[in-house]
Amino acid sequence: MRAPIGDFDDARPAPDCLELLVAPVADALRAWSGDVPAEQLIYVDTDPEIADTAAFVEHYGAELLDASANCVVVVGKRGGESTLAACVVLSSTRVDVNGVVRGQLGARKASFAPRDTAVRDSGMEYGGITPIGLPGGWPLLVDAAVVDADWVLIGSGSRRGKLIVPGKAFAGLPGAVVLDGLGI
Repeated sequence: MRAPIGDFDDARPAPDCLELLVAPVADALRAWSGDVPAEQLIYVDTDPEIADTAAFVEHYGAELLDASANCVVVVGKRGGESTLAACVVLSSTRVDVNGVVRGQLGARKASFAPRDTAVRDSGMEYGGITPIGLPGGWPLLVDAAVVDADWVLIGSGSRRGKLIVPGKAFAGLPGAVVLDGLGI
């Protein structure tokens, strides 16, 4: 199979390689019920040593920067209560934590979650966190530009491998709220 974007040696429908995915992502694909069929989500095998965006696009092609998205875990705090959420923005932008995120979560303060918290609570590896398979109840804030993209390259839950997903699929993920201006 040829990936719809990028030049990868190994591209397969994600449901055909559940054994390569971390448990939360594999479980989410097994239970998939989105408007986009699960078979349209593509797993591509990649080198875990170059999973970070800058190194990844340098190796696999600069054109992937505009087709890639990052999923970051944030924490909103208000009155002693903390809320973890995930934000998905195009890799060429950054998350508006102090504006859009804080307002959407109704938080007095919002910041990126500590690495240990993001890894422990998501069940995924740092550098590979993906919006597919996040814990139930987490708000998932998705920039409208991600949803508008034909195809988006995101993490697979681990540093090895990526997922290529139709942009419109993000709007149907559990807890998803599509927002203009989340990525600035």
